[in-house]
Amino acid sequence: MAMAAGAFFPCRAEACTGITLKAADGAVVLARTIEWGGSDLDSRYVVVPRGYEQQAYVTGGEKAGMKFVARYGYVGVAVEMEDFVAEGLNEAGLSAGLFYFPGYGGYEAYDPEKRETSVSDLQLVAWMLAGFKTVDEVEKAFSGIHVVSSDPRASTAHWRIADATGRQVVLEIVDGKPCFYENPLGVLTNSPGFEWQMTNLNNYVNLYSGGADRKRLGGAVLSPFGAGSGFLGLPGDVTPPSRFVRAAFFQASSPLQATAHKAVLQAFQILNNFDIPVGIEFPDGKVPADIPSATQWTSATDVRNLVFYYRTMWNSAIRSIDLKTIDFSRVSYRSAPVDEVKSQPIVPIELKE
Repeated sequence: MAMAAGAFFPCRAEACTGITLKAADGAVVLARTIEWGGSDLDSRYVVVPRGYEQQAYVTGGEKAGMKFVARYGYVGVAVEMEDFVAEGLNEAGLSAGLFYFPGYGGYEAYDPEKRETSVSDLQLVAWMLAGFKTVDEVEKAFSGIHVVSSDPRASTAHWRIADATGRQVVLEIVDGKPCFYENPLGVLTNSPGFEWQMTNLNNYVNLYSGGADRKRLGGAVLSPFGAGSGFLGLPGDVTPPSRFVRAAFFQASSPLQATAHKAVLQAFQILNNFDIPVGIEFPDGKVPADIPSATQWTSATDVRNLVFYYRTMWNSAIRSIDLKTIDFSRVSYRSAPVDEVKSQPIVPIELKE
């Protein structure tokens, strides 16, 4: 387990970008990417029934932490180990996702005397999805648990949590204390902290969608080269602050879609802009893994209609799991690779005379 945690939380190159879209029919769609260029995360989708019991790992890899039983069934995508759900949705409409947060968070030190109320950071999403219906319930439950590191060599995380009402918060644990921040914007990336990222948006108050007008500069006339000149100055690198700004402006300028289905498709289109080529994260000639992208998968979650969507670096076709079609009182626990075949399908066009 410690090796898996170390792989998922390396010293660099773990990035995530999250956005939120609303549709005219009232639907709320949360979408996100997950990146790691060091190796294939061996991601799996899981289907967890009501009544399923799990036990938390604690620091050092021992499976000796708190036990929790699923009050609600849920689906999600796990990385490295099927216990480590990074993004998911439960049957009550609660959505939760883990985002890398290096250098700014800090969990409690593991205390063996508190092991029955201790849960590892990489299992926190599963704990939330298994037990709660609303953001408010999650916040109240934190008074009774202790979040500990899966591996002392690993970095920390922060979390995005939303429910069927559309309320969304960011959870950051600093100096062992959980802090919940309301997130009406619906955007999240990585470090620094969420409040800093929101403040940093003020540096881009001059940006707007559309094109800039022609203007005279002394004896010269300045004209935009093309469409979108209102976004001149939008940062284009892949650092978390730049991705946060880009995500915020791309999301805000996105046309309102009529339905949840169209909003989901729009979310995937927006997140195309955040795919990270695997080579950009490492020095020339130092790429450690033979994978097609550092963006290993992208997901979208419709919390109103209870549908979870994803696509992967191996297959850009969008797949979906409709939670309304699952009887979580009877379904068996399932875990399966997100890709049956790790190869992008190509459909030839047959030209007939």
